[in-house]
Amino acid sequence: MRRRNTHSSVPVTCAIFTGALVLGAAGSVHAADDRVDKLAKENAELKQRLEALETFATKEGLKPSGEAPKFVRSMSDITISGFVQASYFYNAENPADGKSDAYLWNASHNSFSINKVKLTLASKPVAKDAWDAGFKTSLIWGEDSPNLNTGSPAAGFEALREAYVEVNAPVGTGLNIKAGQLISLLNWESGDGGAANPNFSQGNQWWFTGNGPSAGLQLGYAFNETVDLKVRVQNGLFAGPVDGNQGKAYLASLGIKPNSKSWVNLIGWYSEENGGPDVMGGSVIGGYQLTEKLGTGFEFDYFSFDNRPSAAVDPKLWSVGGWVWYDFTSKVGVALRADFVDSPDMVLGPAVRPGAGITTPDLNGNLGSVTLTLNLKPTANIRIQPEIRYDYTSFSGGLDGKKDRFTIGAGVSYLF
Repeated sequence: MRRRNTHSSVPVTCAIFTGALVLGAAGSVHAADDRVDKLAKENAELKQRLEALETFATKEGLKPSGEAPKFVRSMSDITISGFVQASYFYNAENPADGKSDAYLWNASHNSFSINKVKLTLASKPVAKDAWDAGFKTSLIWGEDSPNLNTGSPAAGFEALREAYVEVNAPVGTGLNIKAGQLISLLNWESGDGGAANPNFSQGNQWWFTGNGPSAGLQLGYAFNETVDLKVRVQNGLFAGPVDGNQGKAYLASLGIKPNSKSWVNLIGWYSEENGGPDVMGGSVIGGYQLTEKLGTGFEFDYFSFDNRPSAAVDPKLWSVGGWVWYDFTSKVGVALRADFVDSPDMVLGPAVRPGAGITTPDLNGNLGSVTLTLNLKPTANIRIQPEIRYDYTSFSGGLDGKKDRFTIGAGVSYLF
């Protein structure tokens, strides 16, 4: 039987297949050309629209040529931070008015309190080697806010803690200039209470030998990594954002850091108080980190009130306080504070607001406290501070009609 010759059909089949591929490819190329032309047209239209938008943004000042829009650049440089703070405390003496005299911040007895809600907006740190500028503003709401903020009766200042413009002049290591509402240079403790301090409640020194924020101008200069100086002129020592007389307060703070573990600030001031006694004095505040887990703090204050011819004796006021804290772990620690204030009632006039001072007719006396606080930090954002505090005074009936008292409770702060 003869075999079929199949080889003769191969060239024909290949030719047909090759022709089909060529025709298909030609069609595909033609279709691709059409798509490319369409995309090119659409891209040209989009480019024209984008150029029109950029021209408009540049004209309106929203997008300077070659740079990001102003509002985008500004917002990217601003940081937002703050905290929310709440507490519950019980005064064993059960004060009739529900307020614990001479006690900051949790003054409300047997009450759950929203102590502080703080919001801070700040620009990035100013450069030190060139002309640069920035700002910072902090607002505080809550039960403690009247004792923290400006205290001004003028509308618009109720929640204001601090607000200033900061400028660096490229002089030497950098001359720092701040103008606006500035917090006090005095006191070891921060006004943020348990959100920043090892104890939740505020010590007596912060209130009786300190001063609130005030509007003014401050110059700061770091001579080197060890020594820096701040000098300030502001409305009177207790005046706040708006001065009520022609007098001004002058303050200076010399900062010394002998090494990475220790620091000390030497502070002096003189305040002209037209219509009231002039105030002069000095403070020494500092700290030493004995070990990585064990730290200490110290404060001494001296005030002299010049009554001129209005009184035979010029009132004097001094205080001393110390802090010790130890962190057992990164999440558990303990802190102890002790303070003593001599004769605060002699100068209660400029330093007391309703519900937060000693109201006694005694002209001489003292006030002290010892506070033990447990610091719990389950996460980086949370601080839980159970606390027991003992207060005593030599003023007759100075603490809600008593000589001494115990207060126990806890505060919690969420930092963001």
